[in-house]
Amino acid sequence: MIKYNYIRLLKSKKIRYLKNNQKNETFIVFLHGFMSDLNGKKPKTFLKFAKKKKLGFLALEYSGHGKSSGKFIEGNVTKWTKETTILIKKIVKKNQFILIGSSMGAWISLNQFKIFKKQIKGFLGIGAAPEFLENLMWKKFTKKMKQEIYSKGIINLRHGNYEYPITYQLIKDGRNNKILNKSIHHELKVTMIHGEKDESVPSVYSKKVLRLFKNAFKKLVIVKNGDHSLSSNKYLKILIKELNILLS
Repeated sequence: MIKYNYIRLLKSKKIRYLKNNQKNETFIVFLHGFMSDLNGKKPKTFLKFAKKKKLGFLALEYSGHGKSSGKFIEGNVTKWTKETTILIKKIVKKNQFILIGSSMGAWISLNQFKIFKKQIKGFLGIGAAPEFLENLMWKKFTKKMKQEIYSKGIINLRHGNYEYPITYQLIKDGRNNKILNKSIHHELKVTMIHGEKDESVPSVYSKKVLRLFKNAFKKLVIVKNGDHSLSSNKYLKILIKELNILLS
């Protein structure tokens, strides 16, 4: 039975998270993707791994996601980045940690580097999607779609079996969180894992992330026939194997 925790950040904001406390040990911090939550296989797999290895662990649901409070349409990358920073400060404290960012979680992970300069000892990206709001959504919107979002402030976007309510404020906030034009000079291990058949985010985004790191030991893993989420048991084994290497 997995025990979820809640932390109140404001009177009206409650964030759900998973943790494994280990004193003076490295933590694993898992950040999920856009409109995802902690019910998937990846956070549970990484929590199990952390317990087995006697490592600390933190994973949270951003506001408007999962069982955290707040409306999804009121959230954005800036807010979700700040919530992540607060949780890391409260749970991980001064311990070193490895960031694991899945899809949008990789973007939010990259935003943490300017805050936790000395604490981050590794970064594992899974189907990394930095700046996806502008490059993979807005730039592909038709003129009609753009007119709708200008006039209504929101558009419901269908992708596969899902419908995403995309607000104009979310798009604009994404532009204030540009990361691909930055440089990160930390000395650490960085591994990007991307599914060969990812239909949501092209693998070039993982390559773009690797280029940001100027002094890192870098590795790109393209998973044969892999999808965007890489959540099947076969792919989870690859993620754990690469995480083990980052920890070594």
